[in-house]
Amino acid sequence: MNNVILIGLVSFFADLSTEMVYPLIPIYLTVAFGATPALIGLIEGIAESLASLLKVFSGYVADRYKKKKPLAFAGYATGFFYKLALIFAASWVGIFAARVIDRFGKGIRTAPRDVLVSESSSAESLGRSFGIHKALDMAGSAAGIFVAWILVSRLGTITNFKSIFLYSCVPSVFALCMFLFIRETSSPKAARNRINLIEGFRKTDARLKLYLLVAFIFTLGNSSNTFLLLKAQKVGFGPSAVILLYFAYNIVSSLLSIHFGRLSDYVGRKRLLVAGYIIFAAVYFLFAFSKSMQGIACAFVLYGFFTALTAGVERAFIAEISPPELKGTMLGLQSTVVGIALFPASVIAGLLWTTFNDAVPFAFGASLSLVAAAILIVFLGADRRVSA
Repeated sequence: MNNVILIGLVSFFADLSTEMVYPLIPIYLTVAFGATPALIGLIEGIAESLASLLKVFSGYVADRYKKKKPLAFAGYATGFFYKLALIFAASWVGIFAARVIDRFGKGIRTAPRDVLVSESSSAESLGRSFGIHKALDMAGSAAGIFVAWILVSRLGTITNFKSIFLYSCVPSVFALCMFLFIRETSSPKAARNRINLIEGFRKTDARLKLYLLVAFIFTLGNSSNTFLLLKAQKVGFGPSAVILLYFAYNIVSSLLSIHFGRLSDYVGRKRLLVAGYIIFAAVYFLFAFSKSMQGIACAFVLYGFFTALTAGVERAFIAEISPPELKGTMLGLQSTVVGIALFPASVIAGLLWTTFNDAVPFAFGASLSLVAAAILIVFLGADRRVSA
């Protein structure tokens, strides 16, 4: 469990660093460079999808060579260079390049990190372990957003945003230092043993294959969080208030992630995933049709419930039913499937917003979430539980 907490602290500091700048990116793009929602969607979609292709490859390397820690370290190290790229960006092209660097690192680190969490936990507490990791991850996000809010409130202007980008480098260094205390979870004795991916996937649990399909369908409607921030800005929230909304979302998710992760160990992952998708639909319908600041604020809080219900639980579900020799590959494959879907999701959302209005992309996403929930209810069988 100590390893799980240490890995969680890596995510805490890394997300503190990243979230100091993430909610500012859409505002910075629109105000400083005149970017449209369609262009922002294109930037986010390409950045997410290009990097996501690395996730399955990174997971495969972790499975074959049994060295998760170096891969995870390399992925987190790119977060430092992402902030430097933001500092030197002089146009939306520079911001785009920085986002690609950031997502590239996420593509490298995600699968090996999740395998480290899985192999540092017992089967009976898998959901709890992923819940702890997610709680620390989201707590770091909340801390980063709060720091950003303080800095924006004091600095006040877009021209000073580069100072925030510089300050965000500090917690990124702390994240890398935490790797000195993390232990590798398996020896590299099996290095260079070939893994038959095609045969392994053919024999994979049918529930995992179904969930990969469901994740793809759901993600087609789950566009970048950038659009949530743009919606908040449109209904009247200023830059600092938008940051506080995103802070509330992260706080709610952090506080509930351990509880829902532990709950999934006892009632099963399926129930929580279905509940999460239904809540997501409610959130997106609120974003679609609410015209009030109160309604949007409520949507951000509910969005925290959705993330707590699904983010750690789906990782535990995949790790639980994946073949042991392909655990990293399957965790990476799920992330890759989601990343591939994020490209058309963000582009579609941007085009729907620009062509019609801001309600249409959110209504579209809510509808696909309900479809995903229905597929899980009808076709996904009962999953494993820990006896009380």
